[in-house]
Amino acid sequence: MIRLNKYMSEAGVCSRREADRLILQGRVLVDGKTAQTGMQIQEGQKVELDGKPVVKKKKERITLIAVNKPRGIVCSEVSQGGDQNIIEFLGYPRRITYAGRLDKDSEGLLLMTDDGDLINQMMRGANLHEKEYEVMVDRPFNERFLKDLEAGVYLKELDVTTRPCRAERIGKRRFRIILTQGLNRQIRRMCQQVGLTVKALRRVREGQVQLGGLKLGKWRYLTDEEVAILKSL
Repeated sequence: MIRLNKYMSEAGVCSRREADRLILQGRVLVDGKTAQTGMQIQEGQKVELDGKPVVKKKKERITLIAVNKPRGIVCSEVSQGGDQNIIEFLGYPRRITYAGRLDKDSEGLLLMTDDGDLINQMMRGANLHEKEYEVMVDRPFNERFLKDLEAGVYLKELDVTTRPCRAERIGKRRFRIILTQGLNRQIRRMCQQVGLTVKALRRVREGQVQLGGLKLGKWRYLTDEEVAILKSL
């Protein structure tokens, strides 16, 4: 079973919202009867718009790529004036969008796809989808700093305490942190709250997908195994 508006969208006729409008106008028939908004149909039922058949195209293989986003590129689908957005930067021939933002001043792994259901699945915080980052701050820190991050930090601007996480030192001013949530500018806010300023931030992993040796500004297709793992979350 599939909702009629989704069927029409996947058939390339219109967006789901437009499909609902057309259904309300009585222009859509299912098996010769006037369709109703919110209805579901099953395989084999005949759908018509203004008397013409609506046939869902065979679903193509989803596009799922990993990008090593440089600093200065904005995660947005609309023009940012003087800043280049990720869509313009990639110039990919099909419509794809990002699954989890990286702010303008951050770099590293960004997953992009044309599968909206997969994006929604990945973005649900309840899935505890891990994201790993390497961070450099403005001055050396002690072990108390890492413990404070791991315990959870109250962010006054967002009125929320961050989930417990894992953090470990990788240098005098560098550490690695693994989060299971994606609040706005979360790591920068957490560090600021405990007295340090982030100078550089790079995402190196999402779930089982690693940035690895992917060069800055380049992208690659995910492997079948990586796609299967993401879809199973």
